[in-house]
Amino acid sequence: MTSSSVDMDCERCQCHSEDKHTAILYTLLSQNLSHSPVQQRCLCHQRRTVCLRTPHVTCQAASNVLLKTISFMKNLPSFNLLPREDQLLLLDSCWVPLFLLGLVQEMVTFEVMETPAPSMLKKILLNGQSKRQEPEWTQPTLAAVQRLQCCLNTFWSLDLSPKEYAYLKGAILFNPDVPGLRASLYIESLQQEAQRALQEVLQPLHPEDQGRFARILLIASTLKSIPPALVTDLFFRPIIGNADIMELLAEMLCEITGRQLAPAAC
Repeated sequence: MTSSSVDMDCERCQCHSEDKHTAILYTLLSQNLSHSPVQQRCLCHQRRTVCLRTPHVTCQAASNVLLKTISFMKNLPSFNLLPREDQLLLLDSCWVPLFLLGLVQEMVTFEVMETPAPSMLKKILLNGQSKRQEPEWTQPTLAAVQRLQCCLNTFWSLDLSPKEYAYLKGAILFNPDVPGLRASLYIESLQQEAQRALQEVLQPLHPEDQGRFARILLIASTLKSIPPALVTDLFFRPIIGNADIMELLAEMLCEITGRQLAPAAC
């Protein structure tokens, strides 16, 4: 699903229609909710915000995948030889596509549901007296989650072998184009080595599919288009709260203890 098709769907939805403003009930309610965030809530199906249907189960699985992702990086001798600054830059650049690739490899599936909207009647009756603090993070939209699931489904269709996953992870991790790297030439050689190993393992596994190597790299590039904020808000905000995800990842990189991510304070 492209962003243009999403925008077209939203243009056709009732929340963008002029007929909405003629409704008597809407007029009465909007007078009382002139400053309410409910009035700004888009009714378009694609732009509605969503959350995990089973956050405890999915966040647990996502936490396990994230730990395995950081462990993969930590256990690579070539990665440990890099300057500490380069390690952190590569971590910041590639943790999302590596994590998503881990979701695919571990066959982690998830469902979302629409985020419950505040009651308009309750807003009117309380007349702004309720000042319950809302979470500081934003909820993902349905369209963004559907794009994410589309990327994962495309990777599942490739049916990668364990060796293909391993070499592809190396090709994603060692990205010499990340700005600020001190050992970019060495990192480029590591990426070329990983890509060459991936290409070599494909020949005996899929001798009839000459375009598989290019197709894998092309589909892998789509994972890099998924915003880190989307992955963080969807899979990790329910357990880390307002904590900085990059600070947690850097700490995990320093020492993998096998512990799970700590739940957010209630």
